Amino acid sequence: MAKEPKAKKKEELDEYTAYMKEQRESGNASAGKPNQGMRPGGGRGRGPGMKEKPKDLKGTLRRLIAYIGRSKWLVIVLLAMTVLTTILTLAGPDLQGKAIGAIFTEAEDGSHYFDGEALTAILIKMGVIYLVSSVISYITGFFAAKLSLTTVYNMRRDLFRRISYLKIKVVDSHRHGDIMSRMTNDVENVSNTISSSISSLFSAAITLVGSLIMMLKYSPLLTLVSLVTIPLTILASTQMTKLVRKYFVRQQKLLGQLNGAVEENVTGYRTVVAYGREERAVEDFGVISDNLKHTGIRANIFGSIMGPLMNVIGNFGFLLITVTGGYLSLKGAIAVSALHSFIQYSRHLNRPINEVANQYSAIMTAIAGAERVFEIMDAPGEENEGGDELDDSTVRGELDFRDIMFSYVPGEPVLKHFDLHVNPGETVAIVGRTGSGKTTVVNLLTRFYDIDGGEILLDGKNIESISKKELREAIGIVLQDSVLFSDTIENNIRYGRPDATDEEVRAAAKTANADLFVERLPDGYAMKLSESGENISQGQRQLLCIARAALADPKILILDEATSSVDTRTEMQIQLAMLELMKNRTSLVIAHRLSTIRNADKIIVLADGHIVESGNHEELLEQKGVYYELYQTQFAGMET
Repeated sequence: MAKEPKAKKKEELDEYTAYMKEQRESGNASAGKPNQGMRPGGGRGRGPGMKEKPKDLKGTLRRLIAYIGRSKWLVIVLLAMTVLTTILTLAGPDLQGKAIGAIFTEAEDGSHYFDGEALTAILIKMGVIYLVSSVISYITGFFAAKLSLTTVYNMRRDLFRRISYLKIKVVDSHRHGDIMSRMTNDVENVSNTISSSISSLFSAAITLVGSLIMMLKYSPLLTLVSLVTIPLTILASTQMTKLVRKYFVRQQKLLGQLNGAVEENVTGYRTVVAYGREERAVEDFGVISDNLKHTGIRANIFGSIMGPLMNVIGNFGFLLITVTGGYLSLKGAIAVSALHSFIQYSRHLNRPINEVANQYSAIMTAIAGAERVFEIMDAPGEENEGGDELDDSTVRGELDFRDIMFSYVPGEPVLKHFDLHVNPGETVAIVGRTGSGKTTVVNLLTRFYDIDGGEILLDGKNIESISKKELREAIGIVLQDSVLFSDTIENNIRYGRPDATDEEVRAAAKTANADLFVERLPDGYAMKLSESGENISQGQRQLLCIARAALADPKILILDEATSSVDTRTEMQIQLAMLELMKNRTSLVIAHRLSTIRNADKIIVLADGHIVESGNHEELLEQKGVYYELYQTQFAGMET
């Protein structure tokens, strides 16, 4: 039974190792360094002075084009509009040449006269063409905006889905503000560029071809002269691309760092103020902001060079055309009106290149942002992981940890040959000093992380063969850090069981001793909580989290320092509720406050990654070992 899950685990480990290697090579210093247990916020972003690795420009462009291609009808309509606008625009220089010809119409005797009737007809045609072209340009802008928003909608939806299913270890390896920056800033940059540049790129391609055809019509020789600057243009743009791209990639990453720093300081604002670290926070922010400023200046300076550089090359081309065209005109090889039209078309030939060059900064910023978005999309996820279904009604809750080996960072084991058997309905408390691996046991049971060696069995079945979704539905968790959402109190309690009735919600709140304070609130259970439940106390937030677990009615209950954020009186109330909640239910209790685990059926003491003591409260005190020392440390002098 265990062979197939182990093969799958090795495949997942190889996949994640490859991803972490890629992250480290790209400069993500935090890759492979987890958060503390299940607690958020431990991931770190990149520091100043990082070295950039060249990115896959072609691959990113292909993926962006694939996203744009999902809206094929919008692309077709936009392309058709652009083609029509470009054709009308290209008709302008030809009509201008004919207008000049009408002013200086040559008679049979070689004299020139003014053909007012022909000129009027040409001017009317030009007016109609320019008017229609303006209307179509407006419509084109509308469809370009729609294509942009649709493309970004698909990208943002796929990114959020990937974030929602990311492996915990991937989330732990990134600063949370950086992940949010990819969802907001990076995606928005892609949106703006598609909206402003997509029609320009279509138009540029068509204008180049159309202008070239018209130039060949007027003078193949002058066309050949005008193409002399094309190799120079390609060489300059290629070299500038190599130089500039790394600065835009770095700029986007520093922007993610900046957002991470802001998110971190806003979230931990009370701690910053309490320790008087405001000035240090400002200084740290200033370092990142300063790096972003200098990188942004370099990116914009080098990015802005592209436009003037293309203008210089284009003007050199005009000089060649003017000199050659003037010579040919004097020789009678080309008429003045035709030369005027040719020069206009040569400008049309260079204009798309200059437009793309002027938008180069925005385009490179968007590509750099898209690369960061695709990095998260390519990270290992859990949504496609299969496994056997778990019949919740038959789960007894027997747990076996057999010879478990695990490390967050290779070569630094947290659990070493860890063995533990938990009988159905038994309450087992896990204690130990900080860093001994207590929360890691929970992380492995819930498969937030997968083991390196050994096996974990639930009712005799390897949990690696069970669907993660099914496994986690059988487990209820109350963490030290209470997590509430910006919703009503009743919906927060109902989070783990959306179909619960109002009566069941209130019964769960009563079990957790939360009903008394909820009923005293202005809107009771319908009260809307602010972000993270900041408009109620920490103890009240924890009570609601306990009520949520009670309503979910799991077969296995995990309490990770569940009472650490409440006062002694509330803790006693919760203990009574927990005793009732843990009846006939397998429970794992992680606690630093040993007063909360006196009634546990079994207490195990972890040290250096393995169990050093096991027994009930009285037995462990009699042994006068590690547990006795921990107990004496907490209660020495309190009992007389």
